[in-house]
Amino acid sequence: MEMLNIKINGKDYSVEKNTTILEACHQFGIKIPTLCYLKDINEIGACRMCLCEVKGARSLVAACVYPIDREGTEIFTNTPEIRQNRKTTLELLLSNHDKKCLSCPRSDNCELQTLCLEYGVDEQKFVGAETHYDEDVSTLHLVRNNNKCILCRRCVAACNEQYVGVIGAINRGFDTAIGCAFDKDLADVSCVSCGQCTVVCPTGALVEKDNTAEVFKALADPTKHVVVHTAPSIRATLGECFGMPIGTNVTGKMATALHMLGFDKVFDTNFGADLTIMEEGTEFIQRVKEGGVLPMITSCSPGWVKFCEHYYPDLLPHLSTCKSPQQMQGAMIKSYYAEKAGIDPKDIVVVSVMPCVAKKFEITRDDQGHDGMQDNDISISTRELAKMIKTAGIQFTDLPDGEFDPIMGIGTGAGTIFGATGGVMEAALRTVADVLTGEDLKQIDYNEVRGTDGIKEATYEVAGMNVKVAVCSGLKNAAVILDKIHAGEADYQFIEIMCCPGGCVNGGGQPIQPGHVRNFVDLKALRAKALYEDDLNLPYRKSHDNPEIKAIYDEYLGEPGSHKAHELLHTSYVARKKNVIK
Repeated sequence: MEMLNIKINGKDYSVEKNTTILEACHQFGIKIPTLCYLKDINEIGACRMCLCEVKGARSLVAACVYPIDREGTEIFTNTPEIRQNRKTTLELLLSNHDKKCLSCPRSDNCELQTLCLEYGVDEQKFVGAETHYDEDVSTLHLVRNNNKCILCRRCVAACNEQYVGVIGAINRGFDTAIGCAFDKDLADVSCVSCGQCTVVCPTGALVEKDNTAEVFKALADPTKHVVVHTAPSIRATLGECFGMPIGTNVTGKMATALHMLGFDKVFDTNFGADLTIMEEGTEFIQRVKEGGVLPMITSCSPGWVKFCEHYYPDLLPHLSTCKSPQQMQGAMIKSYYAEKAGIDPKDIVVVSVMPCVAKKFEITRDDQGHDGMQDNDISISTRELAKMIKTAGIQFTDLPDGEFDPIMGIGTGAGTIFGATGGVMEAALRTVADVLTGEDLKQIDYNEVRGTDGIKEATYEVAGMNVKVAVCSGLKNAAVILDKIHAGEADYQFIEIMCCPGGCVNGGGQPIQPGHVRNFVDLKALRAKALYEDDLNLPYRKSHDNPEIKAIYDEYLGEPGSHKAHELLHTSYVARKKNVIK
Protein backbone atom coordinates (compact mmCIF):
# COMPACT_ATOMS: atom_id res chain seq x y z
CA MET A 1 0.00 0.00 0.00
CA GLU A 2 1.62 3.22 -1.14
CA MET A 3 0.86 6.21 1.06
CA LEU A 4 1.04 9.83 -0.05
CA ASN A 5 1.53 12.95 2.05
CA ILE A 6 -0.97 15.62 1.06
CA LYS A 7 -2.51 18.86 2.28
CA ILE A 8 -6.23 19.54 2.61
CA ASN A 9 -7.17 23.14 3.40
CA GLY A 10 -3.62 23.78 4.57
CA LYS A 11 -3.40 20.82 6.97
CA ASP A 12 -1.17 17.75 6.53
CA TYR A 13 -2.62 14.28 5.98
CA SER A 14 -1.51 10.92 4.67
CA VAL A 15 -3.70 8.84 2.32
CA GLU A 16 -3.44 5.72 0.22
CA LYS A 17 -2.50 6.40 -3.39
CA ASN A 18 -5.45 6.76 -5.80
CA THR A 19 -7.94 7.49 -3.03
CA THR A 20 -10.45 9.99 -4.39
CA ILE A 21 -10.59 13.45 -2.88
CA LEU A 22 -14.12 12.71 -1.64
CA GLU A 23 -13.03 9.55 0.17
CA ALA A 24 -9.94 11.22 1.59
CA CYS A 25 -11.90 14.14 2.97
CA HIS A 26 -14.44 11.78 4.51
CA GLN A 27 -11.64 9.98 6.35
CA PHE A 28 -10.61 13.23 8.01
CA GLY A 29 -14.06 14.54 8.89
CA ILE A 30 -14.45 16.94 5.98
CA LYS A 31 -17.82 16.72 4.24
CA ILE A 32 -17.97 17.53 0.54
CA PRO A 33 -21.50 17.90 -0.87
CA THR A 34 -22.69 15.52 -3.59
CA LEU A 35 -25.94 14.95 -5.45
CA CYS A 36 -25.17 12.40 -8.17
CA TYR A 37 -22.53 10.25 -6.48
CA LEU A 38 -23.36 6.74 -5.29
CA LYS A 39 -20.36 4.65 -4.33
CA ASP A 40 -19.60 1.84 -6.80
CA ILE A 41 -22.68 2.36 -9.00
CA ASN A 42 -22.88 6.04 -10.01
CA GLU A 43 -19.41 7.57 -9.97
CA ILE A 44 -19.90 9.95 -12.89
CA GLY A 45 -19.02 13.44 -11.59
CA ALA A 46 -22.10 14.89 -13.27
CA CYS A 47 -23.76 17.16 -10.71
CA ARG A 48 -20.62 19.29 -10.08
CA MET A 49 -21.56 19.92 -6.44
CA CYS A 50 -18.35 18.30 -5.23
CA LEU A 51 -15.99 20.56 -7.19
CA CYS A 52 -12.76 21.30 -5.33
CA GLU A 53 -9.49 23.01 -6.13
CA VAL A 54 -6.25 21.11 -6.64
CA LYS A 55 -3.22 23.35 -6.70
CA GLY A 56 -1.71 23.32 -10.19
CA ALA A 57 -4.84 21.96 -11.88
CA ARG A 58 -6.20 24.09 -14.71
CA SER A 59 -9.77 24.08 -13.35
CA LEU A 60 -11.86 22.88 -10.43
CA VAL A 61 -12.10 19.08 -10.22
CA ALA A 62 -14.88 16.68 -9.24
CA ALA A 63 -13.86 15.27 -5.86
CA CYS A 64 -15.93 12.11 -6.27
CA VAL A 65 -13.88 10.85 -9.22
CA TYR A 66 -10.55 12.68 -8.91
CA PRO A 67 -7.80 10.29 -7.67
CA ILE A 68 -4.99 11.55 -5.47
CA ASP A 69 -1.93 10.11 -7.22
CA ARG A 70 0.89 12.57 -6.47
CA GLU A 71 2.98 13.19 -3.38
CA GLY A 72 2.40 16.66 -1.99
CA THR A 73 -1.00 17.22 -3.62
CA GLU A 74 -2.65 20.34 -2.19
CA ILE A 75 -6.44 20.37 -2.07
CA PHE A 76 -8.89 23.13 -1.14
CA THR A 77 -12.54 22.30 -0.42
CA ASN A 78 -13.96 25.49 1.07
CA THR A 79 -12.68 28.62 -0.68
CA PRO A 80 -15.01 31.53 -1.55
CA GLU A 81 -14.81 30.54 -5.21
CA ILE A 82 -15.82 26.96 -4.45
CA ARG A 83 -18.73 27.99 -2.24
CA GLN A 84 -20.00 30.41 -4.89
CA ASN A 85 -19.64 27.76 -7.57
CA ARG A 86 -21.76 25.33 -5.58
CA LYS A 87 -24.35 27.99 -4.84
CA THR A 88 -24.66 28.85 -8.52
CA THR A 89 -25.02 25.16 -9.41
CA LEU A 90 -27.90 24.86 -6.96
CA GLU A 91 -29.57 28.00 -8.28
CA LEU A 92 -29.33 26.67 -11.81
CA LEU A 93 -30.95 23.41 -10.71
CA LEU A 94 -33.77 25.34 -9.08
CA SER A 95 -34.36 27.33 -12.26
CA ASN A 96 -36.06 24.25 -13.75
CA HIS A 97 -37.37 22.58 -10.62
CA ASP A 98 -40.85 22.27 -9.14
CA LYS A 99 -40.36 24.17 -5.90
CA LYS A 100 -43.58 23.12 -4.14
CA CYS A 101 -41.53 21.96 -1.17
CA LEU A 102 -44.22 22.23 1.52
CA SER A 103 -46.37 19.60 -0.19
CA CYS A 104 -43.50 17.39 -1.37
CA PRO A 105 -43.25 13.95 0.28
CA ARG A 106 -39.50 14.45 0.59
CA SER A 107 -39.64 17.82 2.38
CA ASP A 108 -37.23 17.75 5.34
CA ASN A 109 -35.54 14.69 3.83
CA CYS A 110 -34.50 16.14 0.47
CA GLU A 111 -30.80 16.42 -0.31
CA LEU A 112 -31.38 19.30 -2.72
CA GLN A 113 -33.40 21.20 -0.12
CA THR A 114 -30.75 20.61 2.55
CA LEU A 115 -27.94 21.92 0.34
CA CYS A 116 -29.96 24.95 -0.72
CA LEU A 117 -30.43 25.89 2.93
CA GLU A 118 -26.75 25.31 3.70
CA TYR A 119 -25.58 27.49 0.81
CA GLY A 120 -28.22 30.21 1.17
CA VAL A 121 -29.45 30.07 -2.42
CA ASP A 122 -31.78 32.49 -4.15
CA GLU A 123 -34.42 30.23 -5.67
CA GLN A 124 -35.42 32.96 -8.16
CA LYS A 125 -31.87 33.80 -9.27
CA PHE A 126 -32.33 32.34 -12.74
CA VAL A 127 -35.83 32.74 -14.14
CA GLY A 128 -36.67 31.53 -17.62
CA ALA A 129 -38.10 28.63 -19.57
CA GLU A 130 -39.20 25.58 -17.61
CA THR A 131 -40.07 22.07 -18.69
CA HIS A 132 -43.27 20.44 -17.47
CA TYR A 133 -44.12 16.76 -17.22
CA ASP A 134 -47.25 14.89 -16.23
CA GLU A 135 -46.77 12.63 -13.23
CA ASP A 136 -46.47 8.93 -14.02
CA VAL A 137 -48.85 7.17 -11.62
CA SER A 138 -49.32 4.12 -13.81
CA THR A 139 -47.82 1.57 -11.40
CA LEU A 140 -49.14 0.39 -8.07
CA HIS A 141 -45.93 1.08 -6.21
CA LEU A 142 -44.59 4.53 -7.07
CA VAL A 143 -45.14 8.01 -8.44
CA ARG A 144 -42.63 9.48 -10.88
CA ASN A 145 -42.56 13.28 -11.01
CA ASN A 146 -39.95 14.48 -13.47
CA ASN A 147 -40.70 18.08 -12.49
CA LYS A 148 -38.60 17.41 -9.40
CA CYS A 149 -35.85 15.49 -11.21
CA ILE A 150 -32.34 17.00 -11.22
CA LEU A 151 -30.92 14.49 -13.76
CA CYS A 152 -28.44 13.07 -11.24
CA ARG A 153 -29.01 9.60 -12.77
CA ARG A 154 -28.89 7.80 -9.44
CA CYS A 155 -32.16 6.05 -10.27
CA VAL A 156 -30.79 4.98 -13.64
CA ALA A 157 -27.71 3.52 -11.96
CA ALA A 158 -29.80 1.67 -9.38
CA CYS A 159 -32.09 0.25 -12.08
CA ASN A 160 -29.10 -0.89 -14.14
CA GLU A 161 -27.49 -2.39 -11.04
CA GLN A 162 -30.67 -4.44 -10.66
CA TYR A 163 -30.23 -5.71 -14.25
CA VAL A 164 -33.61 -4.26 -15.16
CA GLY A 165 -32.56 -1.04 -16.86
CA VAL A 166 -36.00 0.21 -17.88
CA ILE A 167 -35.18 3.88 -17.30
CA GLY A 168 -32.52 6.16 -18.72
CA ALA A 169 -31.88 9.59 -20.21
CA ILE A 170 -34.14 10.42 -23.14
CA ASN A 171 -34.21 13.44 -25.47
CA ARG A 172 -31.34 15.96 -25.60
CA GLY A 173 -30.24 19.33 -24.28
CA PHE A 174 -32.81 21.31 -22.31
CA ASP A 175 -35.40 18.59 -23.04
CA THR A 176 -33.34 15.80 -21.45
CA ALA A 177 -35.40 13.75 -19.00
CA ILE A 178 -35.27 10.40 -17.25
CA GLY A 179 -37.83 8.06 -18.74
CA CYS A 180 -38.55 4.73 -20.35
CA ALA A 181 -37.86 3.74 -23.94
CA PHE A 182 -40.24 5.44 -26.36
CA ASP A 183 -41.39 7.56 -23.41
CA LYS A 184 -43.65 4.76 -22.16
CA ASP A 185 -45.19 4.68 -18.68
CA LEU A 186 -43.51 2.45 -16.11
CA ALA A 187 -46.53 0.14 -16.13
CA ASP A 188 -45.87 -0.59 -19.81
CA VAL A 189 -42.30 -1.83 -19.38
CA SER A 190 -40.75 -4.65 -17.42
CA CYS A 191 -40.20 -2.75 -14.16
CA VAL A 192 -40.11 -5.27 -11.31
CA SER A 193 -41.42 -2.80 -8.69
CA CYS A 194 -38.35 -3.16 -6.44
CA GLY A 195 -38.30 0.55 -5.54
CA GLN A 196 -34.52 0.81 -5.37
CA CYS A 197 -34.87 3.98 -7.44
CA THR A 198 -36.93 5.58 -4.66
CA VAL A 199 -34.36 5.04 -1.92
CA VAL A 200 -31.52 6.57 -3.94
CA CYS A 201 -33.39 9.55 -5.43
CA PRO A 202 -32.13 12.72 -3.69
CA THR A 203 -35.38 14.65 -4.29
CA GLY A 204 -39.10 13.95 -4.60
CA ALA A 205 -38.90 12.83 -8.21
CA LEU A 206 -39.50 9.18 -7.24
CA VAL A 207 -41.64 8.34 -4.23
CA GLU A 208 -43.74 5.39 -3.13
CA LYS A 209 -47.45 5.55 -3.88
CA ASP A 210 -48.96 6.68 -0.58
CA ASN A 211 -51.73 4.43 0.76
CA THR A 212 -51.91 5.91 4.26
CA ALA A 213 -55.22 7.70 3.59
CA GLU A 214 -56.83 4.32 2.83
CA VAL A 215 -55.57 2.96 6.16
CA PHE A 216 -56.85 5.95 8.12
CA LYS A 217 -60.21 5.60 6.35
CA ALA A 218 -60.47 1.93 7.32
CA LEU A 219 -59.53 2.72 10.93
CA ALA A 220 -62.34 5.30 11.07
CA ASP A 221 -64.95 2.87 9.72
CA PRO A 222 -66.84 1.24 12.63
CA THR A 223 -68.02 -1.59 10.37
CA LYS A 224 -64.45 -2.75 9.68
CA HIS A 225 -62.16 -4.88 11.84
CA VAL A 226 -58.70 -3.63 10.91
CA VAL A 227 -55.73 -5.91 11.46
CA VAL A 228 -52.11 -4.94 10.88
CA HIS A 229 -49.00 -7.10 10.63
CA THR A 230 -45.39 -5.98 10.36
CA ALA A 231 -42.56 -7.62 8.42
CA PRO A 232 -39.46 -8.91 10.24
CA SER A 233 -37.14 -6.14 9.06
CA ILE A 234 -39.37 -3.22 10.09
CA ARG A 235 -38.28 -3.53 13.74
CA ALA A 236 -34.68 -2.82 12.68
CA THR A 237 -35.42 0.21 10.47
CA LEU A 238 -38.48 2.12 11.67
CA GLY A 239 -36.49 3.93 14.37
CA GLU A 240 -34.42 5.71 11.71
CA CYS A 241 -37.52 7.68 10.71
CA PHE A 242 -37.50 9.19 14.20
CA GLY A 243 -33.80 10.01 14.41
CA MET A 244 -32.75 6.84 16.23
CA PRO A 245 -29.40 5.18 15.40
CA ILE A 246 -29.28 2.90 12.36
CA GLY A 247 -29.90 -0.67 13.47
CA THR A 248 -31.98 0.11 16.56
CA ASN A 249 -34.52 -2.61 17.38
CA VAL A 250 -37.86 -0.91 18.07
CA THR A 251 -40.17 -3.94 18.22
CA GLY A 252 -41.86 -2.91 21.47
CA LYS A 253 -42.33 0.76 20.57
CA MET A 254 -43.69 -0.25 17.18
CA ALA A 255 -46.29 -2.55 18.74
CA THR A 256 -47.35 0.23 21.11
CA ALA A 257 -47.61 2.78 18.30
CA LEU A 258 -49.76 0.44 16.18
CA HIS A 259 -52.16 -0.12 19.06
CA MET A 260 -52.33 3.64 19.61
CA LEU A 261 -53.18 4.19 15.95
CA GLY A 262 -56.34 2.17 16.57
CA PHE A 263 -55.75 -1.18 14.89
CA ASP A 264 -58.03 -3.87 16.30
CA LYS A 265 -55.26 -6.46 16.23
CA VAL A 266 -51.51 -6.10 15.85
CA PHE A 267 -49.76 -9.22 14.57
CA ASP A 268 -46.15 -10.08 13.75
CA THR A 269 -45.38 -11.21 10.19
CA ASN A 270 -42.62 -13.31 11.77
CA PHE A 271 -45.46 -15.76 12.29
CA GLY A 272 -46.06 -15.73 8.53
CA ALA A 273 -42.33 -16.25 8.00
CA ASP A 274 -42.40 -19.29 10.29
CA LEU A 275 -45.41 -20.60 8.38
CA THR A 276 -43.50 -20.09 5.12
CA ILE A 277 -40.64 -22.23 6.44
CA MET A 278 -43.02 -25.03 7.36
CA GLU A 279 -44.49 -25.10 3.87
CA GLU A 280 -41.27 -24.35 1.97
CA GLY A 281 -39.22 -26.82 3.98
CA THR A 282 -41.80 -29.52 3.36
CA GLU A 283 -41.86 -28.70 -0.34
CA PHE A 284 -38.06 -28.90 -0.52
CA ILE A 285 -37.98 -32.30 1.20
CA GLN A 286 -40.67 -33.59 -1.16
CA ARG A 287 -38.77 -32.36 -4.22
CA VAL A 288 -35.59 -34.05 -3.02
CA LYS A 289 -37.28 -37.33 -2.19
CA GLU A 290 -39.66 -37.48 -5.14
CA GLY A 291 -37.42 -36.13 -7.89
CA GLY A 292 -39.01 -32.71 -8.21
CA VAL A 293 -37.50 -29.73 -10.01
CA LEU A 294 -34.19 -28.75 -8.44
CA PRO A 295 -32.66 -26.47 -7.46
CA MET A 296 -35.69 -25.10 -5.66
CA ILE A 297 -35.64 -21.31 -5.37
CA THR A 298 -37.35 -19.23 -2.68
CA SER A 299 -40.42 -17.15 -3.56
CA CYS A 300 -40.62 -14.67 -0.67
CA SER A 301 -39.48 -11.62 -2.62
CA PRO A 302 -42.09 -10.27 -5.09
CA GLY A 303 -39.54 -8.15 -6.95
CA TRP A 304 -37.43 -11.25 -7.56
CA VAL A 305 -40.49 -13.26 -8.62
CA LYS A 306 -41.51 -10.58 -11.13
CA PHE A 307 -37.92 -10.41 -12.41
CA CYS A 308 -37.99 -14.15 -13.06
CA GLU A 309 -41.38 -13.87 -14.78
CA HIS A 310 -40.09 -11.14 -17.10
CA TYR A 311 -36.51 -12.18 -17.78
CA TYR A 312 -36.19 -15.93 -16.99
CA PRO A 313 -39.72 -17.33 -17.47
CA ASP A 314 -38.40 -20.77 -18.43
CA LEU A 315 -37.03 -21.13 -14.88
CA LEU A 316 -40.35 -20.52 -13.13
CA PRO A 317 -40.76 -24.26 -12.31
CA HIS A 318 -37.76 -23.89 -10.01
CA LEU A 319 -39.61 -21.41 -7.78
CA SER A 320 -41.22 -22.67 -4.61
CA THR A 321 -44.99 -22.53 -4.91
CA CYS A 322 -45.21 -21.01 -1.42
CA LYS A 323 -46.72 -17.58 -1.00
CA SER A 324 -44.60 -14.96 0.74
CA PRO A 325 -44.91 -14.38 4.51
CA GLN A 326 -47.04 -11.29 3.80
CA GLN A 327 -49.52 -13.33 1.81
CA MET A 328 -49.57 -16.31 4.15
CA GLN A 329 -50.19 -14.04 7.12
CA GLY A 330 -53.05 -12.32 5.33
CA ALA A 331 -54.57 -15.61 4.22
CA MET A 332 -54.54 -16.92 7.79
CA ILE A 333 -56.04 -13.70 9.18
CA LYS A 334 -58.98 -13.98 6.78
CA SER A 335 -59.51 -17.68 7.47
CA TYR A 336 -58.10 -19.12 10.71
CA TYR A 337 -58.24 -15.89 12.75
CA ALA A 338 -61.64 -14.86 11.34
CA GLU A 339 -63.07 -18.24 12.31
CA LYS A 340 -61.64 -18.16 15.83
CA ALA A 341 -62.77 -14.56 16.39
CA GLY A 342 -66.21 -15.15 14.88
CA ILE A 343 -65.80 -12.34 12.34
CA ASP A 344 -66.95 -12.40 8.73
CA PRO A 345 -63.66 -12.17 6.76
CA LYS A 346 -65.35 -9.72 4.40
CA ASP A 347 -65.47 -7.28 7.32
CA ILE A 348 -61.75 -7.61 8.00
CA VAL A 349 -59.27 -5.16 6.49
CA VAL A 350 -55.73 -6.52 6.54
CA VAL A 351 -52.91 -3.97 6.44
CA SER A 352 -49.33 -5.11 5.98
CA VAL A 353 -46.29 -3.00 6.86
CA MET A 354 -43.52 -4.02 4.51
CA PRO A 355 -39.94 -2.98 3.65
CA CYS A 356 -40.74 -3.41 0.00
CA VAL A 357 -42.90 -1.35 -2.35
CA ALA A 358 -43.21 -4.42 -4.60
CA LYS A 359 -45.56 -5.74 -1.92
CA LYS A 360 -48.11 -3.19 -3.16
CA PHE A 361 -48.07 -5.10 -6.44
CA GLU A 362 -47.96 -8.53 -4.81
CA ILE A 363 -51.24 -8.11 -2.91
CA THR A 364 -53.05 -7.69 -6.25
CA ARG A 365 -51.52 -10.70 -8.02
CA ASP A 366 -53.79 -13.39 -9.40
CA ASP A 367 -53.88 -16.64 -7.41
CA GLN A 368 -53.00 -14.87 -4.17
CA GLY A 369 -56.38 -14.52 -2.43
CA HIS A 370 -59.22 -16.92 -1.72
CA ASP A 371 -63.02 -16.87 -1.76
CA GLY A 372 -62.99 -13.72 -3.90
CA MET A 373 -60.91 -11.76 -1.38
CA GLN A 374 -57.34 -10.50 -1.42
CA ASP A 375 -55.16 -11.95 1.32
CA ASN A 376 -54.06 -8.40 2.19
CA ASP A 377 -56.07 -5.30 1.40
CA ILE A 378 -53.48 -2.53 1.84
CA SER A 379 -49.69 -2.67 1.94
CA ILE A 380 -47.70 0.26 3.27
CA SER A 381 -43.97 0.81 3.55
CA THR A 382 -41.84 1.54 6.59
CA ARG A 383 -41.84 5.18 5.53
CA GLU A 384 -45.63 5.27 5.30
CA LEU A 385 -46.03 3.79 8.79
CA ALA A 386 -43.68 6.46 10.14
CA LYS A 387 -45.82 9.10 8.41
CA MET A 388 -48.97 7.73 10.06
CA ILE A 389 -47.34 7.75 13.49
CA LYS A 390 -46.25 11.36 13.02
CA THR A 391 -49.64 12.43 11.65
CA ALA A 392 -51.32 10.91 14.71
CA GLY A 393 -49.08 12.96 17.00
CA ILE A 394 -47.54 9.88 18.60
CA GLN A 395 -44.16 10.63 20.19
CA PHE A 396 -42.49 7.43 19.06
CA THR A 397 -39.18 7.70 20.90
CA ASP A 398 -40.99 8.22 24.23
CA LEU A 399 -43.22 5.16 23.95
CA PRO A 400 -43.05 2.21 26.36
CA ASP A 401 -42.57 -1.23 24.88
CA GLY A 402 -45.75 -3.08 23.99
CA GLU A 403 -46.45 -6.53 22.60
CA PHE A 404 -48.07 -8.15 19.59
CA ASP A 405 -51.49 -9.73 20.04
CA PRO A 406 -51.84 -13.51 20.49
CA ILE A 407 -52.92 -16.09 17.89
CA MET A 408 -50.45 -14.73 15.32
CA GLY A 409 -48.16 -12.63 17.47
CA ILE A 410 -45.41 -15.11 18.30
CA GLY A 411 -42.49 -15.26 15.92
CA THR A 412 -39.24 -17.16 16.18
CA GLY A 413 -35.68 -16.07 15.59
CA ALA A 414 -35.90 -17.97 12.31
CA GLY A 415 -38.70 -15.65 11.25
CA THR A 416 -36.85 -12.55 12.36
CA ILE A 417 -33.78 -13.21 10.22
CA PHE A 418 -35.96 -13.41 7.09
CA GLY A 419 -35.24 -9.69 6.82
CA ALA A 420 -31.54 -10.22 6.06
CA THR A 421 -30.02 -11.88 3.02
CA GLY A 422 -29.35 -15.52 3.91
CA GLY A 423 -31.99 -15.48 6.62
CA VAL A 424 -34.59 -17.48 4.71
CA MET A 425 -32.00 -20.12 3.89
CA GLU A 426 -30.80 -20.35 7.48
CA ALA A 427 -34.35 -20.54 8.81
CA ALA A 428 -35.18 -23.31 6.35
CA LEU A 429 -32.04 -25.28 7.21
CA ARG A 430 -32.86 -25.14 10.93
CA THR A 431 -36.19 -26.85 10.30
CA VAL A 432 -35.20 -29.17 7.42
CA ALA A 433 -32.21 -30.50 9.38
CA ASP A 434 -34.38 -31.31 12.39
CA VAL A 435 -37.05 -33.00 10.25
CA LEU A 436 -34.60 -35.13 8.26
CA THR A 437 -32.53 -36.20 11.26
CA GLY A 438 -35.43 -36.55 13.66
CA GLU A 439 -33.38 -34.67 16.24
CA ASP A 440 -33.52 -31.35 18.03
CA LEU A 441 -30.19 -30.08 16.77
CA LYS A 442 -28.40 -27.54 18.94
CA GLN A 443 -26.02 -26.15 16.32
CA ILE A 444 -28.37 -23.95 14.35
CA ASP A 445 -26.21 -21.00 13.29
CA TYR A 446 -25.38 -21.33 9.60
CA ASN A 447 -22.76 -18.61 9.45
CA GLU A 448 -21.65 -19.37 5.89
CA VAL A 449 -24.88 -17.95 4.45
CA ARG A 450 -24.76 -14.79 6.57
CA GLY A 451 -23.24 -11.47 5.61
CA THR A 452 -23.88 -8.90 2.92
CA ASP A 453 -21.90 -10.48 0.06
CA GLY A 454 -23.96 -10.56 -3.11
CA ILE A 455 -23.48 -14.31 -3.63
CA LYS A 456 -22.74 -16.94 -0.97
CA GLU A 457 -22.39 -20.70 -1.36
CA ALA A 458 -22.17 -23.49 1.19
CA THR A 459 -22.55 -27.25 1.47
CA TYR A 460 -24.09 -28.83 4.57
CA GLU A 461 -24.25 -32.47 5.60
CA VAL A 462 -27.84 -33.17 6.62
CA ALA A 463 -28.95 -36.68 7.59
CA GLY A 464 -26.15 -38.24 5.55
CA MET A 465 -26.91 -36.11 2.49
CA ASN A 466 -24.83 -33.21 1.19
CA VAL A 467 -27.05 -30.22 0.52
CA LYS A 468 -25.41 -27.51 -1.55
CA VAL A 469 -27.06 -24.11 -1.25
CA ALA A 470 -26.62 -20.65 -2.72
CA VAL A 471 -27.79 -17.30 -1.41
CA CYS A 472 -27.87 -14.13 -3.46
CA SER A 473 -29.34 -10.67 -3.10
CA GLY A 474 -29.70 -7.98 -5.76
CA LEU A 475 -30.95 -8.92 -9.19
CA LYS A 476 -27.51 -8.51 -10.77
CA ASN A 477 -26.38 -11.41 -8.62
CA ALA A 478 -29.60 -13.32 -9.26
CA ALA A 479 -28.83 -13.16 -12.98
CA VAL A 480 -25.41 -14.75 -12.34
CA ILE A 481 -27.03 -17.69 -10.53
CA LEU A 482 -29.80 -18.09 -13.09
CA ASP A 483 -27.32 -18.06 -15.97
CA LYS A 484 -25.43 -20.87 -14.20
CA ILE A 485 -28.65 -22.88 -14.08
CA HIS A 486 -29.16 -22.29 -17.80
CA ALA A 487 -25.59 -23.42 -18.45
CA GLY A 488 -26.01 -26.57 -16.36
CA GLU A 489 -23.34 -25.37 -13.95
CA ALA A 490 -25.54 -24.93 -10.88
CA ASP A 491 -25.21 -28.05 -8.74
CA TYR A 492 -27.29 -26.59 -5.94
CA GLN A 493 -30.34 -28.14 -4.35
CA PHE A 494 -31.71 -24.97 -2.74
CA ILE A 495 -31.28 -21.28 -3.62
CA GLU A 496 -32.41 -18.17 -1.78
CA ILE A 497 -32.87 -15.05 -3.90
CA MET A 498 -33.77 -11.62 -2.56
CA CYS A 499 -34.50 -8.80 -4.96
CA CYS A 500 -32.90 -5.98 -2.98
CA PRO A 501 -29.15 -5.89 -2.24
CA GLY A 502 -28.72 -7.09 1.33
CA GLY A 503 -32.28 -8.35 1.52
CA CYS A 504 -35.37 -6.73 3.04
CA VAL A 505 -33.35 -4.52 5.40
CA ASN A 506 -32.40 -2.61 2.26
CA GLY A 507 -35.79 -2.76 0.60
CA GLY A 508 -37.30 -0.07 -1.58
CA GLY A 509 -39.73 0.94 1.17
CA GLN A 510 -37.17 1.41 3.91
CA PRO A 511 -36.12 4.76 5.46
CA ILE A 512 -34.28 7.00 3.01
CA GLN A 513 -30.74 7.89 4.01
CA PRO A 514 -28.89 10.70 2.19
CA GLY A 515 -25.98 10.01 -0.12
CA HIS A 516 -23.31 10.98 2.39
CA VAL A 517 -24.66 8.23 4.67
CA ARG A 518 -25.31 5.60 1.99
CA ASN A 519 -21.82 6.06 0.57
CA PHE A 520 -19.92 5.59 3.80
CA VAL A 521 -22.16 3.60 6.16
CA ASP A 522 -23.02 -0.07 5.61
CA LEU A 523 -26.78 0.20 6.11
CA LYS A 524 -27.34 -3.45 5.22
CA ALA A 525 -24.93 -4.74 7.85
CA LEU A 526 -26.11 -2.48 10.68
CA ARG A 527 -29.76 -3.26 10.09
CA ALA A 528 -29.12 -7.00 9.72
CA LYS A 529 -27.09 -7.01 12.94
CA ALA A 530 -30.21 -5.94 14.85
CA LEU A 531 -32.13 -8.91 13.43
CA TYR A 532 -29.47 -11.45 14.31
CA GLU A 533 -29.29 -10.06 17.84
CA ASP A 534 -33.07 -10.37 18.09
CA ASP A 535 -32.81 -13.98 16.91
CA LEU A 536 -30.37 -14.80 19.72
CA ASN A 537 -32.64 -13.30 22.36
CA LEU A 538 -35.96 -14.85 21.38
CA PRO A 539 -37.31 -17.89 23.28
CA TYR A 540 -37.88 -19.88 20.07
CA ARG A 541 -35.32 -19.95 17.26
CA LYS A 542 -36.79 -22.63 14.97
CA SER A 543 -40.00 -22.16 13.04
CA HIS A 544 -41.39 -25.58 13.93
CA ASP A 545 -40.97 -24.82 17.65
CA ASN A 546 -43.37 -21.86 17.47
CA PRO A 547 -46.37 -22.87 19.64
CA GLU A 548 -48.76 -20.80 17.53
CA ILE A 549 -47.50 -22.55 14.39
CA LYS A 550 -48.10 -25.92 16.05
CA ALA A 551 -51.61 -24.80 16.99
CA ILE A 552 -52.57 -23.65 13.52
CA TYR A 553 -51.59 -27.01 12.03
CA ASP A 554 -53.25 -29.00 14.84
CA GLU A 555 -56.46 -26.99 14.75
CA TYR A 556 -56.81 -25.87 11.16
CA LEU A 557 -54.34 -26.86 8.44
CA GLY A 558 -53.67 -30.47 9.38
CA GLU A 559 -50.04 -30.78 8.38
CA PRO A 560 -47.50 -28.90 6.25
CA GLY A 561 -48.23 -29.45 2.58
CA SER A 562 -51.81 -30.57 3.20
CA HIS A 563 -54.59 -29.96 0.69
CA LYS A 564 -55.95 -27.12 2.81
CA ALA A 565 -52.47 -25.61 3.19
CA HIS A 566 -52.03 -25.67 -0.58
CA GLU A 567 -55.37 -23.96 -1.12
CA LEU A 568 -54.51 -21.12 1.24
CA LEU A 569 -50.73 -20.85 1.28
CA HIS A 570 -49.48 -21.73 -2.20
CA THR A 571 -49.64 -19.90 -5.51
CA SER A 572 -48.60 -19.94 -9.16
CA TYR A 573 -46.62 -17.75 -11.55
CA VAL A 574 -46.99 -16.42 -15.06
CA ALA A 575 -44.50 -15.71 -17.82
CA ARG A 576 -44.50 -12.00 -18.66
CA LYS A 577 -43.24 -10.13 -21.68
CA LYS A 578 -40.24 -7.83 -21.49
CA ASN A 579 -40.63 -4.11 -22.25
CA VAL A 580 -44.16 -4.39 -23.55
CA ILE A 581 -45.16 -1.50 -25.84
CA LYS A 582 -48.89 -1.06 -26.30
